[in-house]
Amino acid sequence: MTTPTPSPTPYAAHPYPGPVPPPAPARSRRRVVVAGVIALLLVVAGVAATLWWVRGGEDGPLAGRPRVTDTRAGLSYGIPEGWKHDAAKDGKLIGAFSSQISNATTASESGGTVLAGRAGQTVPRAGLKRTTESAARSNAEFFFPDKPATLEESHATTLDGQPAHTAVLRIQGEDGTARLEMTVVTIHGERTSFLLGLTTGEADPSLARDVDAVLATATVD
Repeated sequence: MTTPTPSPTPYAAHPYPGPVPPPAPARSRRRVVVAGVIALLLVVAGVAATLWWVRGGEDGPLAGRPRVTDTRAGLSYGIPEGWKHDAAKDGKLIGAFSSQISNATTASESGGTVLAGRAGQTVPRAGLKRTTESAARSNAEFFFPDKPATLEESHATTLDGQPAHTAVLRIQGEDGTARLEMTVVTIHGERTSFLLGLTTGEADPSLARDVDAVLATATVD
């Protein structure tokens, strides 16, 4: 199983670096409506993100690693060893997302992707839990249609000192178990952004640890 990543089409396409399967049947068009369920997260301006490399800090699991600064999302996040960022592919993401990093382990057919984006509206602190859990479930349906998803974790947190919430789902599929981790953050009470981590394929704890590290060490730009 390859790790799904958004494409320029409205379908739940499978991302770089995995192969792109044929478009899903007509039912996939209904899934586009899923975005409406989480409009607070998936309605974004049609402005291309400006990205550049910066170096990480001296502390934490990604200390010294390159980072991606996503000006549309207003977030900066580290790139774990073995992961890649391709700015050209960022421009081909569907409008909900503005940047991504990916890792594929071809030998075990497992893979991971982290995506960033900005909400169309600001989510108040009191609404972060509900919004994050709803968005996580809707993304699970978008990327893994008709697969059962179980909420394994949901907790309030902070991202670079800003109020945030994280939800983790486990999705069971024919080729293994996928993991979806989503953090939604409201920055200075003025805008809301998110990071979405996906891992699929054979069990690979290192990929999940990488996603955890990316989300935990993200900073506000």
